[in-house]
Amino acid sequence: MNLIPWRNKQSEDSETGRSSLTTLRGEMDRLFDRFVREPFGALEWPFGEPGAWSPTVDVAESDTEITIRAEVPGIEPADLDVTLAERQLVLAGEKKESTEHQGKDYWHTESRFGSFRRSIPLPEAVDPKDVDAQFANGVLTIRLKKSPAAAPKRIEVKVNK
Repeated sequence: MNLIPWRNKQSEDSETGRSSLTTLRGEMDRLFDRFVREPFGALEWPFGEPGAWSPTVDVAESDTEITIRAEVPGIEPADLDVTLAERQLVLAGEKKESTEHQGKDYWHTESRFGSFRRSIPLPEAVDPKDVDAQFANGVLTIRLKKSPAAAPKRIEVKVNK
């Protein structure tokens, strides 16, 4: 049996001379400061490059089709590239957004840009000739019909007597 030594909750960290509560408060202050400076780039993103943007994607499957919805606000349909190859649907695009406000005593400009590439694996049942892509209000909806041969079939179970 191992014993863990008891430490006083009020004790200070011997290296820094600060209590645990003070250290926690400092870390929280740094986190909030970073969030205020970079609201969506402050948190570490575990997939891809830190701060890289990737659209959120919903995938739904029925007996007859697969529906993929991707939220791509601020991207023009002409800047989207949708490719279907080798059982993968690849969504790629580039966001180019620039705003400028000018007044009597000020001039404010902001630019946001960047590209993304998102790959979605698909089952073999997709018919590559029957694909429909629609874009409305910043949402890209792609419907991929399943091939008729891949439709589920009911198999009758026979009873041997």
